[in-house]
Amino acid sequence: MVKNKLSILLLLFFCLFLSSVHCRPRNQIDALNDLFKAKLKNRKSFTTYSNQFEPNLHLEDVNIFSDDGSKEKDKIEKLPGQPPVDFDQYGGYITVNQSAGRAFFYYFVEAPQNKESLPLLLWLNGGPGCSSLGYGAMEELGPFRVLSDGKTLYRNLFAWNNAANVLFVESPARVGFSYSNTTSDNFKSGDEITASDNYAFLLNWLARFPEYKDRDFYISGESYAGRYVPQLAATILYHNKKANKTLINLKGIIIGNAVINDDTDTLGMYDYFASHALISDQSLNEIHEYCFSPNATDIKCDIATSKATSTLYQNIDIYNIYSPVCTNGNLTSRPKKVSYEVDPCIDFYTDAYLNRPDVQKALHANVTKLDYRWESCSDSLDWLYSSSTSIPLLQEFMVSGLRVWIFSGDIDGRVPVTSTLYSLNTMNLKVKTPWHPWLINQQVGGYTEVYQGNLTFATVRGAGHQVPSYEPRRALALISHFLNGTPLPFSSKD
Repeated sequence: MVKNKLSILLLLFFCLFLSSVHCRPRNQIDALNDLFKAKLKNRKSFTTYSNQFEPNLHLEDVNIFSDDGSKEKDKIEKLPGQPPVDFDQYGGYITVNQSAGRAFFYYFVEAPQNKESLPLLLWLNGGPGCSSLGYGAMEELGPFRVLSDGKTLYRNLFAWNNAANVLFVESPARVGFSYSNTTSDNFKSGDEITASDNYAFLLNWLARFPEYKDRDFYISGESYAGRYVPQLAATILYHNKKANKTLINLKGIIIGNAVINDDTDTLGMYDYFASHALISDQSLNEIHEYCFSPNATDIKCDIATSKATSTLYQNIDIYNIYSPVCTNGNLTSRPKKVSYEVDPCIDFYTDAYLNRPDVQKALHANVTKLDYRWESCSDSLDWLYSSSTSIPLLQEFMVSGLRVWIFSGDIDGRVPVTSTLYSLNTMNLKVKTPWHPWLINQQVGGYTEVYQGNLTFATVRGAGHQVPSYEPRRALALISHFLNGTPLPFSSKD
């Protein structure tokens, strides 16, 4: 306890005397960069990294557990600082592994209209180790966003619960409010155990909300969810086939700015940096030579990439290369005027809001009094297993007829359009509808290409990594067409 208090005091000390940029909450880019650095440094010695995710592994304790949980106990009457709403919302815990005492926190918002007929949509944020509550629900596609006072919410007019009943879950254990009573679970995780636990979560959540058991179900997410989403989908299909019946009525997946394939993801990022004058041609040539050629070496690659990006991350938000960075994350006594342009300091507002005791009580969160504060991304997870690609899973989905959409904000530098296109090119796909603009309100919303096998790739114009944050109207149009199974419009009349 003394050690924890000392750490907090030291952090506060540094935040007072350093720029607030250095004291920002840990975010998705930190988590993703840490993972890729670990992969590069250990790619020869890590036997836990493999090319293919196996959904049949880590399946112990994937059961429906008998507990006294009910949806009525989880119903949220009203969140602190919340404006009036016309929909129901729920929050609470679902046990995913009874013997280990692992439980995931969820937040669920139903559609304000036609909730009985609209599908169920799960959203997963990546990292690995980042919160779908903090990012997805509070900063991107959820019904509310947090104002600069850290205690007032305002409506997101383009929330995705206008098109579906939307479920957010914090996974794996120790992310956000989720926890495990087994000490080792709190620090060691990976792709397979996360997919297994997410599957167990769904089974038990549907037992608590039986009216959604036969509902059309879709999985969505961004960033490292380029692993989470296909792996969970593969696990669902595996169990449906094993049981010889539909346990979960999965219809499709949609992932944004997705980490799909390690080599092409990384290569595409550096090519994007060079094409947007963020690194020099000389730096790019060195990276190609030392990281992606037969002459590649770990040491020279590390030197080349570190030299190229040594100042880049300090001065530019590579999640949106044209967005300002946060220079003052202090809360304001009165909320700033609402704008649909993303406030670069919104991470600070969300962090303050979700760490308020009255907010946690209203959400039915932190009921076990966790020994750590809520964070947008956990910095204590040791990611022991990370597959190198999702491409084999995507190919399997296309054969099975599952609807697959992939989208990219066109000014994201971390997982840019180039990365996704490089990954898709490795699949040798046949084009059904060639590259063309899609329109919304008589304006270009982005560009799209449809492939044979029910796979669509779309860009979202003017959006960074977190597409629903930067372009909420276009993101809502995108998800609506995906859920309806209709192509993105060629004209404003579509």
